[in-house]
Amino acid sequence: MGLCNSKPSPKPNPYAPPELLQQHHTASPAQSKKSNNKSSLSSPINGVNTTNVDNNQEEENESQKKKKEEKVEESVKRSPFFPFYSPSPAHYLFSKKSSPAHTPSSNSTPRRFFKRPFPPPSPAKHIRAVLARRHGSVKPNTSSTAAIPEEGNENENGGNGNGLDKSFGFSKHFGNKYELGDEVGRGHFGYTCCAKFKKGELKGQQVAVKVIPKAKMTTAIAIEDVRREVKILRALTGHSNLVQFYDAYEDNENVYIVMELCEGGELLDRILARGGKYTEDDAKAVMVQILNVVSFCHLQGVVHRDLKPENFLFTSKDEDSQLKAIDFGLSDFVKPDERLNDIVGSAYYVAPEVLHRSYSTEADVWSIGVIAYILLCGSRPFWARTESGIFRAVLKADPSFDELPWPSLTSEAKDFVKRLLNKDPRKRMTAAQALSHPWIRNYNDIKVPLDILIFRLMKAYMRSSSLRKAALRALSKTLTVDELFYLREQFALLEPNKTGAVTLENIRMALTKNATDAMKESRVHDFLASLNGLQYRKMDFEEFCAAALSVHQLEALDRWEQHARCAYELFEKDGNRAIIIEELASELGLSPNVPVHAVLHDWIRHTDGKLSFLGFVKLLHGVSSRTLAKVQ
Repeated sequence: MGLCNSKPSPKPNPYAPPELLQQHHTASPAQSKKSNNKSSLSSPINGVNTTNVDNNQEEENESQKKKKEEKVEESVKRSPFFPFYSPSPAHYLFSKKSSPAHTPSSNSTPRRFFKRPFPPPSPAKHIRAVLARRHGSVKPNTSSTAAIPEEGNENENGGNGNGLDKSFGFSKHFGNKYELGDEVGRGHFGYTCCAKFKKGELKGQQVAVKVIPKAKMTTAIAIEDVRREVKILRALTGHSNLVQFYDAYEDNENVYIVMELCEGGELLDRILARGGKYTEDDAKAVMVQILNVVSFCHLQGVVHRDLKPENFLFTSKDEDSQLKAIDFGLSDFVKPDERLNDIVGSAYYVAPEVLHRSYSTEADVWSIGVIAYILLCGSRPFWARTESGIFRAVLKADPSFDELPWPSLTSEAKDFVKRLLNKDPRKRMTAAQALSHPWIRNYNDIKVPLDILIFRLMKAYMRSSSLRKAALRALSKTLTVDELFYLREQFALLEPNKTGAVTLENIRMALTKNATDAMKESRVHDFLASLNGLQYRKMDFEEFCAAALSVHQLEALDRWEQHARCAYELFEKDGNRAIIIEELASELGLSPNVPVHAVLHDWIRHTDGKLSFLGFVKLLHGVSSRTLAKVQ
């Protein structure tokens, strides 16, 4: 909206409050007399209605007219209708010398305004709208602020859910097997009750039942969310920090999800009971359990998407009680190389990439970082009075590590939290890597689980050029003992026979050993097809380090420059040679229509035609589609 330089209009401000417009159109006689005994203003803004001016007024001298014009202009500037009014050179409208051609008419354009300094658009309204559409809480045509339905979903997302199939195929005999008890909790779309088995081996045993009314399932998306929650709970089995799922039932009114009863209360309650602060050792005990279950979910190809202290329950009131992850209502399967784009979660714990609508399992790790920050210092890392402010803080602000108690905590604890709260998901630690971090790895003989990231990195390595593989091998030789710890743990999980090398069959066996039904749904086994190059050869630990290291994560470290320089020196001795640009383009798999000289000219030293340091670092990262897009 730019500035308008046209003439003023006699019309009242259309953006004025309704009650003020009402006063303007229906002013009482008393009001008219009060404003001017001799004339009535057709508009308190634009000027004089000359048809109602007393004839004697025309005989006023010129000085009196000027005073009157100044008063009119002052009233315009103070007008409640135009707080952002910018005076325009239209004083001739109130002058006797003005020509009829310049008399304002109903067809003239409005006055000139300065553009209101609106803040940048916030994702808060969009998130609320998406969640409202998702669960059918927006009724069409009931409010001017109602969210616009997504394209193609107008009929599907009707407010009353008429015509939707709400039959899930679950057992309909809930009442025969369970006796429902008191309500123990309530959420946005359902509530949880205690219940107990009526008969069988488990007779009298208490369980938790999540009751979801079908009346609240007013969209196809809401129905699919419930169906997927049950599918995920069925599929994810066998982890000690995961709430145990028994079965799902339905009747005409409700869906019943029967789970293990955790009587120890929420992690949030424990945090509040401690006054908001945990010792480092107590925080480690909580973080180990959270990281273990989340890394398990990620290996199965499941992203939780709503990790927060309220969604972790203790099994009993004991201080050292086991922690269980609950509430998979917003969870989803994520396939290899897939990015999710729907915005879900809780404001304080939502990751930046979720707000950017392109994310994967790394979003859960951000939420764990927020929980770790809260455990250690008792406050939230990103806070504001409004949801909009929270989201802006998540996107732009950095958490504070200067206020108490951070100066008194160990440097390892601060580094642990910082590496979880990296805004770039590629540089963020995974849950399995966090269990390998120096702050936490020696706590109670932790066993580092198999990491899904290993397969993603190995897949990229197997598809790389021989030149890039040589560069990665040089970089792997600069890793410290701490950085090698994680890779040794992962290599040991993939190499059960202790032969010193990994084969494709080893990888298949490792995935099968850790697999649940969820892994089939998320197609994690598709990684095997990209590792077919190992079918007829083995990968030793040195090559494994080159294949499984993350350049982006190393780049996030303070010592990255040192890593890169040392690696380049090794590469200069062993692998660097004179390179023709066309050859490098072929090595990197660039298509013939890419302007290779524009892309790669700064990769090569002009003195001897060898790879420059800048080219070496770029080679480590690979040529991205973003780089090519900038050139093209």
